[in-house]
Amino acid sequence: MPDTTPASERDERTSTIIDVLTDAFADLMAADPAAFRHKFRKMAADPFAFYRGTACLFFADVADREDRWADERTSRVWIQGDLHAENFGTAMDGTGRLVFDVNDFDDFDEAYLGHFTWDLQRLAASIALLGWTKALSDDDISSLVEVYVRAYLDQVRWFARCEGDEEWSLRLGTATGAVRAALLEAQQSTRVSLLDRVSVVAEVQDGYDRRFRHGPTVRVLEAEERAVVESAYRRYLDTIPPAKRFRSGTYAIKDVVGKSGFGIGSAGLPAYSLLVEGTSEALENDVVLTVKQGGVPAASRVVDDPRARECFEHQGHRTTVSRRALQAHADPWSGWCRMEGGPYDGIGFVVSEYSPHETDLDWSQLTEVDDLAETLAQLGRATAKAHCVSDVDDATTPLVEFQVEDAIAAVVGERDDELVADVVRFAHEYGARVRADHALFVDAFRGGLIPGLGAR
Repeated sequence: MPDTTPASERDERTSTIIDVLTDAFADLMAADPAAFRHKFRKMAADPFAFYRGTACLFFADVADREDRWADERTSRVWIQGDLHAENFGTAMDGTGRLVFDVNDFDDFDEAYLGHFTWDLQRLAASIALLGWTKALSDDDISSLVEVYVRAYLDQVRWFARCEGDEEWSLRLGTATGAVRAALLEAQQSTRVSLLDRVSVVAEVQDGYDRRFRHGPTVRVLEAEERAVVESAYRRYLDTIPPAKRFRSGTYAIKDVVGKSGFGIGSAGLPAYSLLVEGTSEALENDVVLTVKQGGVPAASRVVDDPRARECFEHQGHRTTVSRRALQAHADPWSGWCRMEGGPYDGIGFVVSEYSPHETDLDWSQLTEVDDLAETLAQLGRATAKAHCVSDVDDATTPLVEFQVEDAIAAVVGERDDELVADVVRFAHEYGARVRADHALFVDAFRGGLIPGLGAR
């Protein structure tokens, strides 16, 4: 069907898209225009890819919308900030259990305080986009969004009734369908296979040890830059909570390289990979860490919260705290550091393990409405868990000084149907908006209208 939107409206929306992207990414585009040309070409592939890369546009759009579900408490919940269908998967939690959760390393770049409904809306719009790519009817898409929201509310109320919300998780004993299949796949992954993929065993002075493989996404560091990174790494060790510390020998550095080639959300953000000693001298226990510049969360551009702005040393610190808040048993390697000297002097970085146990859902294999509904019900419960464990019960998050589950249950009351209807309506409206925006973005990008991308 041809677009009948008046040309003046299309031009105005195109200008909005360009302005928001430029405001969000100008500094990073200036630092690495090639990375953003690559990012934008990936975003041009389809509306869903465009949506994944434009959390900044989403928040610019929703910030001024009336939200009857946002009160003094429910407007300042820890939110994931970029919640879409592809930001869920498996992970090994801090207790050694395989869980299904928000797991992508990039995911916590966008975490911030905001309306709990913003996460629901962003996920729901992604369902609409995903359903559109699968040629599902509007009625089927509505039913899938409803399944997601009702599962979310059911889990919130479970947390409000029961103690120990941090112990609930989707795992092999509780997951079903495609979620359980992803967990079973992750269970078969091994640290050795990951290490063999990214490193080689080489002869050294005292025997053998691992070193990173070199390739197109690896940058060999000069001695001065490597020394800066190693110094920052030593400061990072002080940010690991004492209860999560391994014996001291565990953390010895084996190799350091510069790294690129992360996902759409990390374009332009400098990163390093560190190979360090694991819990024994066996080469099969080595650990790969990713050290990446902390990004500015899109929600922070529209949320005026002085306490949140003043709470963090830098974005790497904020990213780590948000991860610990939104995941009940976070990666014991998570932490932060600031570079002192070198090309990124003064910039905050976030540290996380590059885990062999992260497996994404294969959405391409989910085509039947019943299978999609089974999966989305579990995503709804996982979303509720992230919100409800990130409150006063968690000593790392002094910004949320109330029980999130009680606050959400109180504001919704017995109006479940109304909240469901609101989120379903948003999913359809914003899904259509994204499809139209994607076409405008592609035309703007092809026409050279986005500044700061340098020579092509």
